Amino acid sequence: KMPVAVLVAFALVSASASYGGGRTSVRATSTSRALRSFSAMPSLTRSKCGRSSLSKISPSQGRSMSARATALSQDELKRMVGYKSIDDYVTSGMVVGLGTGSTAAMAVERLGQLWKSGDITDIVAIPTSERTREQAESYGIPLATLDTHPDLDVAIDGADEVDPALNLVKGGGGALLREKMVEARAKKFIVIVDESKMTGALGPGFPIPVEITPFCHEHTRRAIENLPSLQGAAKAVLRMGSSQNNQPDGDSIAVTDNGNYIVDLFFDKPVSDAPKLAQELIDTVGVVEHGLFIGMTDAVIIAGSDGISVKEA
Repeated sequence: KMPVAVLVAFALVSASASYGGGRTSVRATSTSRALRSFSAMPSLTRSKCGRSSLSKISPSQGRSMSARATALSQDELKRMVGYKSIDDYVTSGMVVGLGTGSTAAMAVERLGQLWKSGDITDIVAIPTSERTREQAESYGIPLATLDTHPDLDVAIDGADEVDPALNLVKGGGGALLREKMVEARAKKFIVIVDESKMTGALGPGFPIPVEITPFCHEHTRRAIENLPSLQGAAKAVLRMGSSQNNQPDGDSIAVTDNGNYIVDLFFDKPVSDAPKLAQELIDTVGVVEHGLFIGMTDAVIIAGSDGISVKEA
C-alpha cells in the first residue's frame, strides 16, 4: 500500500499559473483541487510495464485521503518533492548527481526504487557525501566520481534557504564542498525543498557555512568575521560536535568528509549582496568553499500546503 504522500505526489493535478518577472516562471499544482478530485480519480498501483497503473477508489476513500493529506508532515512534503524530481528529470542512461540531506535522501530513495524495479536502467550516480554513497549502495545504484564522469546530466539536492533569484544557502549537513563540486558540473541542477525554505533574502533564516582548513583555523575564522561584507553584520562560529548539523552537540571540533572544519555565519539581518560576499569568502586564504550557491539553480521544486510548484530560473 503506497503512503498517502506518494499518492498525493502522483495524483496532483497540474494547473498552469505564472507570476513574478524576468526569466522566472512558476508551474503550480493545487493540492486542494487534486484532493477534491480524489473521489473520482483512480488510485496508483505498480504496473509490470510502467511506473504506475490505475485502479478505482471509492468516494469515502477519497474523503479519508483528503482529510489525511491536508496535514502533511514535513517528511511527507520532502518525499513528494524528492520523488517528483526523479520522476520528472531522470531517465535511463543519465549521469546523476545525488545530493545530501533529509530531502535529497528521498530522491535517492525514489531512484533506488526505480533502479531495482528496472524502470530506470543504465545510469551512473555521483554521491556528494559518504552517507549518500552508503544509501545509494544499499539500492545497488552504480556509483562513480568526477574523475571518471566529469559531466553530469542532472544533479538533485535540497537547500537550507532559497531566495527569489534562486540563490541558495547549502551546507547545513556539512557536505557543501562535494555538493558544489558535483552540482557545478551538471547540465541541470534541480533543488527540492518544502515551502519553509523559501525566503525573501539569505542570511537570518539559516547560518551560512564556510568550510576551512584545520591549519590556523582560528586565524581564518577571524579573517572571515572581518571581511568587508561581514564586519559587525555576522558572527563566525566554529562548528562543534557533528559536522552534519550546525547545532553544537559535542566538545570536539566538527570534521567534514574532507577532513576540514566548518565556520557558520550567523546573521541578524539579510545579506545585502550575496554574490559580493561569496567572492570575498572564496578569496580568503584558508577558506576551502562556502555554502552560497549563486546562479547555479535551474529549477526549484517546492512542496507546500497548496501543493507542489516548480520555479524555474
